[in-house]
Amino acid sequence: MFHRLLSNDLPRSRVLAITLLVLVLGLAFAPFLFPGVKALNVAAKVLIFIALVVSFDLLLGYTGIVSFAHTMFFGIGAYGIAIALNGMGPSWTAVAVGVVCALAISLVLSLVIGLFSLRVKAIFFAMITLAVASAFLTLASQLSAITGGEDGLTFRVPEVLTPGFALSEDDFAGPFGDVVLNGRFITYYLIFAVVAVMFLVMLRIVNSPFGRVLQAIRENDFRAEALGYRTVVYRTLSNVLSALFATLAGCLLALWLRYNGPDTSLSFEIMLDVLLIVVIGGMGTMYGAIIGSVLFLVAQSYLQDLLRLIGEAASGIPLLPALFTPDRWLLWLGLLFVLSVYYFPTGIVGKLRERAALARLKETP
Repeated sequence: MFHRLLSNDLPRSRVLAITLLVLVLGLAFAPFLFPGVKALNVAAKVLIFIALVVSFDLLLGYTGIVSFAHTMFFGIGAYGIAIALNGMGPSWTAVAVGVVCALAISLVLSLVIGLFSLRVKAIFFAMITLAVASAFLTLASQLSAITGGEDGLTFRVPEVLTPGFALSEDDFAGPFGDVVLNGRFITYYLIFAVVAVMFLVMLRIVNSPFGRVLQAIRENDFRAEALGYRTVVYRTLSNVLSALFATLAGCLLALWLRYNGPDTSLSFEIMLDVLLIVVIGGMGTMYGAIIGSVLFLVAQSYLQDLLRLIGEAASGIPLLPALFTPDRWLLWLGLLFVLSVYYFPTGIVGKLRERAALARLKETP
């Protein structure tokens, strides 16, 4: 049953399996283990980025396509929810309309981009997607009557997802503080359930015959074409599936934040973050999305606090307080990224799997 659930794509490393188990259980019980508002926000953002990163990894890691339009589909999902709830009111009908309309728009756009752009070489396709994403960002910023412009849209969600909705009058006593059983608690587990299903479906896709063809195209598209596979069709389908999954991730982001604007879901910084997470976790490994998202977003959220503590502890030592000031967190984050790439050139998941394979070879008589 467990093999079928993971589509027979097991971690293949004891250390990796234990790490993934700890991280998944940590995310599953985050409201009880980390009841603070900031910690829960970080956990929800990690879940959303896991969905976004696996969708991008289908393109980059499994098909070998470099696209800079991925956050455009992420933004379409977020705007779909925001516009529907803002116009129709806080109802589940509005949520359904927003999701369906966002998926329909993403389907059409990804199909058009795929059919017209994937026949060109990789670098030109990347430039085309960058131009399309930039145009969409400008459009979202200027259509203030629909999107709210630079100010974005603040909207209400269905009552059961609001902080004012109480599952119980009494708070649950967790190991690290009281857990408020309200609408945010329900929203978090809604996001967790949707992301878990999306991850398992994507894992099934990449381990299906369709996924094997995508990997063959990544390795040698001329050979795949010679074997009878229409590479343009497979690349287009990969582009469409990736866009639809990214759109669903955007819908989840909007439901969690109850706000959406250009900087929230369409920013090019999000695209850079996704690229960094894919590289850190390991390209072509779905499990890399989990490890990379947790490491990157936890570092991004808590590195400033850690630097502040180190700076205060080293207050009597010359130069160190200035070096460990919270304002230099981007410098340290960049340094951590360089070190991770240097020591894990194939990503953390790739490195752990390589070590496990070498250990098995040594044990073989």
